[in-house]
Amino acid sequence: MTTPTNITSVGFIGLGDQGLPMATAIAESGFDLHVWVRRSASLVPLTYTAHVAHDSIASLASSVDVIALCVSTDDSVLQLVEEEILPHLGAGKTVINHGTGSPGNARRLRELAETAGIFVLDAPVSGGRLGAEARALTVYVGGPADAVDSATPVMQSYATNIAHTGDSGSGQMTKLLNNALLILNQAAIADVLELGVQTGLSTTALVSSLRLGSADSRALRLMNTMVTPDSVDHLAAVEALDMNIFDDAMWEEGIDASATVARGLSGADRLPAVIEQLN
Repeated sequence: MTTPTNITSVGFIGLGDQGLPMATAIAESGFDLHVWVRRSASLVPLTYTAHVAHDSIASLASSVDVIALCVSTDDSVLQLVEEEILPHLGAGKTVINHGTGSPGNARRLRELAETAGIFVLDAPVSGGRLGAEARALTVYVGGPADAVDSATPVMQSYATNIAHTGDSGSGQMTKLLNNALLILNQAAIADVLELGVQTGLSTTALVSSLRLGSADSRALRLMNTMVTPDSVDHLAAVEALDMNIFDDAMWEEGIDASATVARGLSGADRLPAVIEQLN
């Protein structure tokens, strides 16, 4: 049986808002960092970080022990892994998918990789750009325990919490449920603030007071910290997408979560109004 390779070199694809600080953390933790980008301008922020830039994914895959992906959609991840990574990544090596996607896609990736003796971990992260910069992300990991153990030192470079949630797909399902709960909490916050305004209370004073009591929550503390007037429209759109992915994942499991999805979409839709009230 194939065993995971000891990891000294890490490939990274997806140097975006969250991926860039993750890749930087990997290099600064002592791993040999290898990267591939579509546009050379994406390498500029790595100017003072030790790394090897590759002109093709094939070259990257043939040079590393593990590849971490921060790519936005399931379709993009599937295409990258199936067509460009697996043919060049050797047995015992690992692909870590940090993007948020469907549990079903995670299981399909595992099946594709198994025949080549390659491990795939679905490992979506929570904490956003600020968490990545602070090296304080939470990673929900689905996949075989030996591959998780092998990849843990890499993930520890940018994460405070690494939760092995079970078999392939469980990391994605856990992340989707995490996102759903956060967004549902935002819907409840919107409800309470609307009622508070009707009673004549100051919204900013109310939120400050709620943060001091038993009603405090991560969702409440993110208001005007991570969720700001500059970021709220983007985050609301991402949350709506997350709820739709959650809906698809539930149907794939034979579960009707329509009421929860509708409530979550309400929370995402009203998030800009909440931030406007607080500013």
